[in-house]
Amino acid sequence: MRSLLYKITRIYPAVNYFHFSMLLFRIIVSLELIAVHGFKKIGVGVNIAEIVPNPLHLSDAFNNWFAIVANLFSPVFIMLGLLTRLAILPILAVTLTGYFVLHWNDALLVKDVPFIYSVVFMLIWVLGPGKYSFDYLINRKLQLRKLPGT
Repeated sequence: MRSLLYKITRIYPAVNYFHFSMLLFRIIVSLELIAVHGFKKIGVGVNIAEIVPNPLHLSDAFNNWFAIVANLFSPVFIMLGLLTRLAILPILAVTLTGYFVLHWNDALLVKDVPFIYSVVFMLIWVLGPGKYSFDYLINRKLQLRKLPGT
């Protein structure tokens, strides 16, 4: 009974569970972002491509390009765990702009989507992609090249 209680209340996950969980988490959240928000930006699965809001009054071409990168290409890098923290930045730029600028005065039911995506990708940014990622392989290779005493 004590062992079961320990397992249920343990505050740190077992290392392998953490890395596998981060892999699944990265893949699931990124696929959701691509399927729900990315494809409609280029007109896949809808009659007409979504018109991307432009609350910062950037050029329309740059605004659309940035939204497509953030919703289609960045999630692929995150799924692979390749330059993960860098790939999260465009997503956070879009979701935080949506939350703080575009939907700030809207009801909670409207602005919860950019809020949740922001929190989820911030969590991945803070925790890192985990061991099952290209970032891990790159980091490991860089550490092996590090000279002793430096």
